Amino acid sequence: MYEGEITIRPTRRGDLENVRTLWNDGDVMKFVGFPEGLGETAESMERWYDRIESNRPSLDHFSVFAEGIGYCGESFYRIDAKHGNAAVLDIKLFSKARGRGIAAKALQCAIEQAFKNGAACVWVDPNPENEKALALYRRMGFCEREMPAYLAQDEVFGGCPALYFEISREAFISSKTAK
Repeated sequence: MYEGEITIRPTRRGDLENVRTLWNDGDVMKFVGFPEGLGETAESMERWYDRIESNRPSLDHFSVFAEGIGYCGESFYRIDAKHGNAAVLDIKLFSKARGRGIAAKALQCAIEQAFKNGAACVWVDPNPENEKALALYRRMGFCEREMPAYLAQDEVFGGCPALYFEISREAFISSKTAK
């Protein structure tokens, strides 16, 4: 388990090169269907960041740093007001930061912020082959459910296989107090 200090903060414009490097890393992106990375440019990252800035707090993106490691990756949430304020979560870490408990802390931060900003529940859609992610979500109290119909048709999954795990505000609070 990682013993150093972890910093998780809203992504700033100065973090864009870190995020771009993360997204262009095939090892990071393989479980979401992009084994060669996304091929993002500096310009596309600027446009993406402008969308984040203009939609906070209904969505937010966080940069994760760890003492002795540096930039580790990201966490993210987006609250969907059209579908009962369910919030999608995402996390991506470089391999150097995996298996150290950093992902759990980064997810916890995104979950707390999503609930603070009006989410009724939060969900993730891991690739069924990503065994480490599945184990993490289960440890954090997420339960596998049937994917809602509106998501099953959503092109966000891009043909990549995905499961659906969800946790309510109440279950999240209970899981935190049980520890």
